[in-house]
Amino acid sequence: MDPAQYTYPSPLAGWEDHTPLPTGYNADGKSLQAPSDPSTSPTSPSYTAFPSPITNGSRGGFDIHIYYNNASASQTLFAQQLHTRIRLEFPELRVYRFWDRPIGPHTMAMFEVNLFTPAQFGAFVGWLVINRGPLSALVHPNTDDELRDHTQRATWLGERVIVDTTLFYEMLKGKDVREAILAEARKSDDAANA
Repeated sequence: MDPAQYTYPSPLAGWEDHTPLPTGYNADGKSLQAPSDPSTSPTSPSYTAFPSPITNGSRGGFDIHIYYNNASASQTLFAQQLHTRIRLEFPELRVYRFWDRPIGPHTMAMFEVNLFTPAQFGAFVGWLVINRGPLSALVHPNTDDELRDHTQRATWLGERVIVDTTLFYEMLKGKDVREAILAEARKSDDAANA
């Protein structure tokens, strides 16, 4: 997605009148001195809540879509085992069903995990970096702009996977395509179980 499609407020908005930062270095000779004693300074509110416009409610602040090649028996097995491990080790997270085919804007089989707090984000993303194996993962925030969330604001672990943004453009036109996607998935599941 072309970053020129969006505007970006200054990272210093609200901090224009800050105290001048120290220019000295710590004992390591590389890192800059903190503007105040970290042990007595208040921490950033971003440690306890996601910054606006990321949601901090029941939807979750971040979605992580973990993709696998369903034509590969070894990747499918690895993804199934990873799905199980996540459910066992992170029961506080919302873990969705294991899709054996592309669904919605996702062009590969995948499963989804929702993160609700910055602490969960820090713990789970760090864990996933080490444990995702051959799989790729899309990490995106949840705001009121799903197209931007899945493109310009997205972060990838592993190789980038194509996301079909057609769905989001249809939503921008006012079409309710989510229910149609879920209905198709239910119909496909019913046919598979018949």
